[in-house]
Amino acid sequence: MNECHYDKRMDFFYNRSNSDTADEWTGTTLVIVLCVGTFFCLFIFFSNSLVIAAVIKNRKFHFPFYYLLANLAAADFFAGIAYVFLMFNTGPVSKTLTVNRWFLRQGLLDTSLTASLTNLLVIAVERHMSIMRMRVHSNLTKKRVTLLILFIWAIAIFMGAVPTLGWNCICNISACSSLAPIYSRSYLIFWTVSNLMAFFIMVVVYLRIYMYVKRKTNVLSPHTSGSISRRRTPVKLMKTVMIVLGAFVVCWTPGLVVLLLDGLNCTQCGVQHVKRWFLLLALLNSVMNPIIYSYKDEDMYSTMKKMICCFSQEKNQERRPSRIPSTVLSRSDTGSQYLEDSISQGTVCNKSSS
Repeated sequence: MNECHYDKRMDFFYNRSNSDTADEWTGTTLVIVLCVGTFFCLFIFFSNSLVIAAVIKNRKFHFPFYYLLANLAAADFFAGIAYVFLMFNTGPVSKTLTVNRWFLRQGLLDTSLTASLTNLLVIAVERHMSIMRMRVHSNLTKKRVTLLILFIWAIAIFMGAVPTLGWNCICNISACSSLAPIYSRSYLIFWTVSNLMAFFIMVVVYLRIYMYVKRKTNVLSPHTSGSISRRRTPVKLMKTVMIVLGAFVVCWTPGLVVLLLDGLNCTQCGVQHVKRWFLLLALLNSVMNPIIYSYKDEDMYSTMKKMICCFSQEKNQERRPSRIPSTVLSRSDTGSQYLEDSISQGTVCNKSSS
């Protein structure tokens, strides 16, 4: 009967897996990783919060596609939280962690990946429903979209908790992996192969949908009385989603391949030397998505720009002292000038709220 080691700290497992965490995370390398990671996380929190606020504020975005896009931004925001937790519990600190705290650290990362992946799959279904009817948006009700979002997070949380629920190597040390010292190699193989297969399926599905949309749009364009911009809208939305998907696949595939090699017990592959940089590449995906949204969607860009301008104007007005002292209240020209300045400053914010 195998002995279980739930009472051990992580140094027990790291020593058996030959992971030199203390040597790899010191000096200049540690400073670079922490600085870059901190900058990325701050940008992730700010930009993805802006995307969610834009979808809530602008009525043009009150459709299923944009609700799911906002949920993808929420998944990226959650990824930022996972990376912050990782930064404070990595390097030499890793060996001092308890088993449960290490499970929490990795579970947050797995949950963020699954949430993004499942969300992209649901967006593919939504796009398929709308495009087969040649509509810009599907007829999903808000209730159904809400249930889909809850389903996405339920799946993500469950997948992140699978190793904690029992699929680990704490009771079978010989089956432990190198990169994840308490994850069994069989779980890493299952996890990486399932995600890579999902990547491949999504790429094929999105390519088929995009080709169908483009073909239909070209056929219907000469016979459609609507505006050119309206006819091109489904294609523009599909281009945005495909760029998001492409960035997701490019950023996450190298890390998953490294985990797969570790699961296959490839001792000559040097997975320990590249894990840190592939993790930063995966973090970069959550940085890129808000940039893609704003660059490819003019309405999203203008809404986010107005929100930033209004916020900065409010801050400036709070810091600015009163411009009408009592000695000049009798001067009508000064008073009228002040009113004109106040009206001009509030114009942008009033437009953005309408």
